[in-house]
Amino acid sequence: MNMEMFLPRAGEKPLDTLVTGGGLCGIFRTIGCVGDSLSSGEFESLDANGNKTYHDMFEYSWGQYLARMAGLTARNFSRGGMTAKEYCESFAGANGYWSPDLACQAYILALGVNDLFGLKMPLGSLADVDATDWRRNRPTFAGYYAQIVMRLKEIQPQARFFFVTMPRDSTEPEREDARAQHAALLRQFAAHFPHAYAIDLNTYAPDYGAAFHRQFYLRGHMNPAGYLFTAQLIASYMDYIIRHNMSGFAQAGLIGTPHYREESGQR
Repeated sequence: MNMEMFLPRAGEKPLDTLVTGGGLCGIFRTIGCVGDSLSSGEFESLDANGNKTYHDMFEYSWGQYLARMAGLTARNFSRGGMTAKEYCESFAGANGYWSPDLACQAYILALGVNDLFGLKMPLGSLADVDATDWRRNRPTFAGYYAQIVMRLKEIQPQARFFFVTMPRDSTEPEREDARAQHAALLRQFAAHFPHAYAIDLNTYAPDYGAAFHRQFYLRGHMNPAGYLFTAQLIASYMDYIIRHNMSGFAQAGLIGTPHYREESGQR
């Protein structure tokens, strides 16, 4: 048997190996997906008068594709148009998403597009985060995003967190600098919070340019193949992270149980 696919490889980059069956994401039984339209499987259509309509179809979300690949349960804590601000101030509470009954072993956060390009929210920085009390975080994207992480950590302290950066898109060059700054912030958050990692699509995913849009988009949002492809990217990146940090995931099966113990070498 060739064990190569299960081992870290020198010089390997995060998306050098594309997994199609979920890979090592399958070590988790529950994953929470916090995000906006792209986390909700949103399709864009037209009504009889040619007006755009938007439809969250969660079974087509990358989270549910990932669940079917890896045989796990994915929970969609998302909605089209979602921002970190709205998530914190109303959406999560109104939907019971802070309930311990919905605690997950891992969380994937994919927020920022509507915050930065819709609300024009200041990006902020790590300085906007109060390390001891999320209630004192400053009202920037960074402050609200960190609030989500901190509140979820109160619910499930041992959970693993994955922060998704925005991929490059050469059809929108005016947004590239903001995307890069957003990615830099999330990399800082991954270093700041325990058990947190960046899924850095801004650095390692292909350009979501004109050819990508022709293949994977339905008007302004993804088509079914686009959401499936996104699930494969995220699964492959998580597989890479787990293989290269196995000591940090050895107790994944004990997350949320009284048997979990923090040990040196775990991030």
